[in-house]
Amino acid sequence: MGFLDAILGRSKPVRPDLDQLFALPSAAVTLQAAAGFAPTGLGSVCFASVEGGAFSRIQEEARALLDGPVEFSQDAYGYTWLLVRHAATEDVAGLVNDLHAVNTSLAEAGFGPQLLCSLIGFRDEQDRTLALVYLYKRGTFYPFVPRPGGGEKRDNPVELQVRAMLGDDLTIERDLARWFPVWGAPGL
Repeated sequence: MGFLDAILGRSKPVRPDLDQLFALPSAAVTLQAAAGFAPTGLGSVCFASVEGGAFSRIQEEARALLDGPVEFSQDAYGYTWLLVRHAATEDVAGLVNDLHAVNTSLAEAGFGPQLLCSLIGFRDEQDRTLALVYLYKRGTFYPFVPRPGGGEKRDNPVELQVRAMLGDDLTIERDLARWFPVWGAPGL
């Protein structure tokens, strides 16, 4: 970062460290023991839509790369979601490996700038859902907990509790304004 960047308040972007995804299995154990949220076996990767033959190639590569079923969908904002399914609590490490492989494959194919986030879903005995979201461009995680009963309201106190629980397991995003809602995300 240069002198002019410092004066103008520009900062050097954090390089994504996809290996941080490998901390998710231990974070899942902490989350289950401390808050009762168990992994659902669902995880997803979100990226800006890619058109034409490149998108077909991404779909083919993802299906060939991963063991389990892979589903693609588009959200209301035009982003593409790739959903991966695994056995709920038994295979968090396998799910993380698959998400890491997809992210790495997309980045190596030149689609790194289109990668937005990855998430793993959790659910508790009260049927509340939670997602641990990895922000690709920030290299950080944050919890997203929608309130039960529909509507677009978050359970901020639970999100802050989860942040405190997982501070030793994951690199948590410090800027709460970057804890973007992922309403209706596949895997949530």
